[in-house]
Amino acid sequence: MELRQYQSESIAAVYEHLRTRDDNPCVVIPTGGGKTPVIATICRDAVGHWGGRVVLLAHVKELLEQAADKLRVIAPDVPMGIYSAGLKRKDLGYAVTVAGIQSIWKKACDLGPVDLIIVDEAHMVPAEDDGMYRQFIADSKVVNPNVRIIGLTATPYRMKSGSICAPENILNHVCYEVGVRELIVQGFLSPLKTKAGLQKISTDDLHVRAGEFVASEVEDLMDKEGLVEGACAEIAEHTKDRSATLIFSSGIRHGQHIVDVLKTKHGIECGFVTGDTPDGVRAAILGRFRSGGEGGLKYLCNVNVLTTGFDAPHIDCVALVRPTMSPGLYYQMVGRGFRLHPGKTDCLVLDFGGNVLRHGPVDAIRIATDDRGDGEAPAKECPNCQALIAAGYQTCPQCGHQFPEPNRQQHEAKASTEGILSGQTTREEHRVSETTYHVHYKRSDPSAPLTMRVEYRVGFNRFFREWVCFDHTGYARTKAEAWWRARSVEPVPGGTEEAVEMAKAGALAPTLSINVEKKAGDQFERVTQHVLGDKPPRLDSDEGLPDRPPEPAGMTYGIPEDEIPF
Repeated sequence: MELRQYQSESIAAVYEHLRTRDDNPCVVIPTGGGKTPVIATICRDAVGHWGGRVVLLAHVKELLEQAADKLRVIAPDVPMGIYSAGLKRKDLGYAVTVAGIQSIWKKACDLGPVDLIIVDEAHMVPAEDDGMYRQFIADSKVVNPNVRIIGLTATPYRMKSGSICAPENILNHVCYEVGVRELIVQGFLSPLKTKAGLQKISTDDLHVRAGEFVASEVEDLMDKEGLVEGACAEIAEHTKDRSATLIFSSGIRHGQHIVDVLKTKHGIECGFVTGDTPDGVRAAILGRFRSGGEGGLKYLCNVNVLTTGFDAPHIDCVALVRPTMSPGLYYQMVGRGFRLHPGKTDCLVLDFGGNVLRHGPVDAIRIATDDRGDGEAPAKECPNCQALIAAGYQTCPQCGHQFPEPNRQQHEAKASTEGILSGQTTREEHRVSETTYHVHYKRSDPSAPLTMRVEYRVGFNRFFREWVCFDHTGYARTKAEAWWRARSVEPVPGGTEEAVEMAKAGALAPTLSINVEKKAGDQFERVTQHVLGDKPPRLDSDEGLPDRPPEPAGMTYGIPEDEIPF
């Protein structure tokens, strides 16, 4: 099985982290982007090249089945056991153990010493000092104090505590991240279209408990006759020409109401699964939904059971008939439509719960710092076609509606740093916590030269960007060459793609801080100065770069096989 470039890059980043740091890495790959092949490859290398033992943890049996299947394909000779009550297996003594956390959390000592613990859907590890994951990891460290943990997730954050990676957490550093938008542009994920429901709801009167709306209050709010009938009418209208629609309801009573209205008012058969659905019935319903066609189900409603581990690539509409305060749950629901499928051109997201406006587009989710998510939303609704688009648009990309200029006279809670006079410049200095490099495609003009987009993370979830034009000519190219020479002892790359590859391989000095300027009236800030760390030494024969020639025998992702990276 041939890995995609970003999958190979993520594996190399994990090995580099384990070899050069003492803490635990996390890999961020979007839903549908293929975390399982990455996991299977790491298992294969750990056993085959370095003689290690691995346990893979997940919280739903579907993820365990996917991992076991991929490992059989990628590493058929690796001894593998499964420990899961749901899969009716309790294997011990294997080089790789694929385990459900609910089944194995008290059995770390029975497993014996393991070298790597891989956690799929790593955002499920609680931030507090308890829980099954933490208990299993703590017991594993008693057996082997040197065990290392690798996390993989699409959503590296929690509602209440922010990033899952911190010095005091089990996972400490995101060693590799690829975004939704990047994989859509590269053709690995399905494009998304979003529309808001015509009937609006207000969540102002809902109470919040443990970072989420109180479930009973949400169901009472959403299960009103007029709202259910209106939502069902819109779902039926917008999905006439679509293949598979997955509906998320706010509760069992509400979900059954949706199913009944679709049947009686629109002649639509809709399946329904909940946490209480018997296993055999659930398997039959999901089988009909996945098969589609004659005798299959085009519509499926569920209550919080098909958010992770459920794989139906032909889903081309996701209907959110519920609000959520959780950015992770919002992402996981929408993520059911990310996967590609023959004949599928995009996935339509119908949002009846105000989730896109609350959290932002899935490729730019805003993590709220309080319980109610107050503050300016990163998305807005077109009043003409109900499309949900990024807040920065002045013209709706779907219908051409022109938005009015923002009202600058509204009082803001935070004092503005904007210049008071036209043309006045304000300057701020920011410490940089992370710098990433990306190939930037101009979507409005595919023939335009590529540029390198450099993103500087300042604070938890704030970014500044600059563009370096290696594929341009004249002054822009000259400026790019000067930018590179200030940071690297490597020769100036010939183009953007080469520059990004070399940057990701470690050819550039770290950026410690940046100065940012903004002129009053301008839409965007501009990075004007940088404080840089030391230039790194020359790369060793382009080690770690994508598309490199085959490595010599005895090497794995640039690491000698006799040098264990964990």
